[in-house]
Amino acid sequence: MSFTNPILTGFHPDPSICRVDDNYYLITSTCEYFPGVPIYHSKDLTNWRHIGYCLTRESQLSLGAAANSAGVWAPTLRYYDGRFYMITTNVSDGGHFYVYTDDIYGEWSDPIWVAGKGHDPDLFFDQDGKVYFSKHNGHDGIALWEIEIETGTLMGEPTSLWRGYEDKQCEAPHLYAINGMYYLITAEGGTWRGHMVTAARSKSIRGPFESCPHNPILTHRCLIGHPIQTVGHGDLIQAHNGSWWMVFLATRTVGYLFHHLGRETFLAPVTWDEEGWPIVNNGDPIEIEMTADCLPQHPWPDVSTRDDFDSISFSLQWNFLRGKPDERISLTDREGWLTLQGELEPMGRPGFRTFVGRRQQHFECLAGTRLEFDAEEDGVEAGLTVYSNERHRYDLAVTRADGIKKLIIRKTIGDISVITVSEELDEGIVQLYVKAHEREYQFGFGMDGQSPKWLATGMTQYMSGEVSGSFTGVYFAMYAAGNGQQQSGHAYFDWFDYCPL
Repeated sequence: MSFTNPILTGFHPDPSICRVDDNYYLITSTCEYFPGVPIYHSKDLTNWRHIGYCLTRESQLSLGAAANSAGVWAPTLRYYDGRFYMITTNVSDGGHFYVYTDDIYGEWSDPIWVAGKGHDPDLFFDQDGKVYFSKHNGHDGIALWEIEIETGTLMGEPTSLWRGYEDKQCEAPHLYAINGMYYLITAEGGTWRGHMVTAARSKSIRGPFESCPHNPILTHRCLIGHPIQTVGHGDLIQAHNGSWWMVFLATRTVGYLFHHLGRETFLAPVTWDEEGWPIVNNGDPIEIEMTADCLPQHPWPDVSTRDDFDSISFSLQWNFLRGKPDERISLTDREGWLTLQGELEPMGRPGFRTFVGRRQQHFECLAGTRLEFDAEEDGVEAGLTVYSNERHRYDLAVTRADGIKKLIIRKTIGDISVITVSEELDEGIVQLYVKAHEREYQFGFGMDGQSPKWLATGMTQYMSGEVSGSFTGVYFAMYAAGNGQQQSGHAYFDWFDYCPL
């Protein structure tokens, strides 16, 4: 049987997975976006549905100081004695913490903080009831402490478990007890082209750990022309039928050079050699179409491509910049519409937050929205953005200049920001469109009820991680900006469509 990679498309880095009977749950990093750490559910490891977030309250997640690609990094999800635990690091505010819940569909606890620097924390529940905390610890490699799980207190001095196969700053530790041995899975080589998964094992939880003789057990670092790159950061899972699998991150490149959809979640089968070492995908490269002895398929119902904003709460696809939406973002000010009120900050400033976005998850797709915005003052604007970060984005917006309502297209690439299209716009409701292809975006608009008029294009490579420096992928977002004007007015969005092509 075959399955298609990635299993979670678009910005879904650093996957971590656990199993409860025949149910599988997976989480990923979210960096500066809110809510934090999405949760996905599967019955077969290949079909996933979004069921919630771990971090939904500002008491759990403070992102006001988060720079681009900072915030929440590398969470670990574990299940023990009827309870789910998620541990992560907010690298922008507070450091390591974990939350827990007895109901994966419900609310999670407030944070329990764990002292210390570093990142990529892991929780391991041993068979004797002891719990261990491990993390990336700089040049010391992976460090381990016993932890008091009720309080987050670290007990005793740390043990340096392993300094890696090759990279003495190995990270992303995950510990497992398998067949009487302790296995340690880590990431090495950085998170770009040199990324890889490595393994070690020991008879004792505190080592010494022996390096796997065929490390790295998973990497594409020498496959220069392969369309899948940055393969690494893996987590092992044993399925309910006894088979073994690994989830990990990788990127799909355009022209073998650039990736703009972000780090995505991939899957591969795992076997064990005669010496008890893991073999990922029989040692072969990871491909988009994979052949393996999959679990019986359990697809989920399709999710609507359109959000009509008829609910009083946001659907799970929507994310916000650096915190929970405030009074400037509302689903109730005007029934059946999303209302955005532009703030003084322009979108190019790190403090900008009037932004409602969703991941771009397909190379070929169409995003569109229906916007009513009077733009009463010169300089105010609202519209649709293709967003990698503040310094790398394409904006399609309604604004006013010299008293004339206009449709503009702005390209911001690093420290260059240029309006490339400025077209006088009739009064009334407008529909804005972005059509995505592998190598370019097309930008268009139409007055209400009209077919789109395509005005300009922008290259996808300028939104890629290789150019923007972002860990995150592209978002399509509705936004409003006062750009220094006290009276920015209200922008009303009737619907938003996202359709794979």
